[in-house]
Amino acid sequence: MKYLSEYRDKELARKIIKMIHTISRKEMRIMEVCGTHTVSICRNGIREVLPSHIMLISGPGCPVCVTATEDIDKAIKLSHEPDVIVTTFGDLLRVPGSASTLQEERAGGADIRIVYSTFDAIEIAANHPEKRVVFLGIGFETTAPTIAAAILEVRKKDIKNFFVLSSHKLVPPAMAALLSSGDLNIDGFMCPGHVSCVIGASAYLPVAETYHTPCVVAGFEPVDILMTIYMLVKQLEANEARVEIQYKRCVTFDGNRNALAVMDRVFEPCDVPWRGLGVIPGSGLKLRTEYEDYAAEGVFDLSVPEAREHPGCRCGDVLKGVILPLECPLFAKVCNPTHPVGPCMVSSEGSCAAYFRYHTYNDIKSKRP
Repeated sequence: MKYLSEYRDKELARKIIKMIHTISRKEMRIMEVCGTHTVSICRNGIREVLPSHIMLISGPGCPVCVTATEDIDKAIKLSHEPDVIVTTFGDLLRVPGSASTLQEERAGGADIRIVYSTFDAIEIAANHPEKRVVFLGIGFETTAPTIAAAILEVRKKDIKNFFVLSSHKLVPPAMAALLSSGDLNIDGFMCPGHVSCVIGASAYLPVAETYHTPCVVAGFEPVDILMTIYMLVKQLEANEARVEIQYKRCVTFDGNRNALAVMDRVFEPCDVPWRGLGVIPGSGLKLRTEYEDYAAEGVFDLSVPEAREHPGCRCGDVLKGVILPLECPLFAKVCNPTHPVGPCMVSSEGSCAAYFRYHTYNDIKSKRP
């Protein structure tokens, strides 16, 4: 199948692996920002075929995982409101809040419904005018344009009972925050493919130029990822810091201008909390003034007590790349995909879930330069 089988070609993968070993001399830490990359790296054993001095570390690339506990608490509080239907993507249901999950609230009788798009939530609102329907806006730049389009649609149809609780995150500000935090050294970024289809590779220019850190946008198949690592290693060995696109079959430098225009029309940047990273300026999206009638914050009292997390959970450090999932004391003991303590074990894109499925400590303990 075109764009699939050739990117899983074993002989081509072996050639790229040999190229990496041939040119790589420096110790380096490369962060994959996207959770789908983390899963592909783990599933295909890519860490194990690299030189021992190249360390791949997982970053804050799972939108569910980086959603702050206080945002989950707000969603749970919404589910307690009378005549409210909470709509959400399914992977958010099991993410722990301070004292509960949306799944537990749903089992207790709250009207919480899984939808596959924002337009499913609009349909629910149209069919239940006596209810107030709130969509939980979780995700990166990939999903934000669709939610912006939904806001424009409800305005066009004059639907008055549809609201959004926006917890959207923007990826480039988080990358900059990681580099400026001083918590770890990141030598290069494997940039997310899906997000980059929307924002374009040019969005990473400030990261490369300000922090002299190379960025390469990657596809998701084994050959994609290996080629991206080769491109990053080549830059690092030459002491260069440029933005490149490996995933050229889907990503351009300018991105999807129509999607960006819709997103910019409805949303504006704001400061938001990230799990593990704290509040990052300009890294979130809120509804602009002309659309604030659809903002859940303006309709409901969303004040919640200070968020609490499980004292042993180290998802925050995993998301920052400070530790490997295997180094969390709860990993595979107290915390597993069936009974997750932290969000990184909940989502299929979560680092902990990927490591649980594909790795043991002995697999990668030698991969820490």
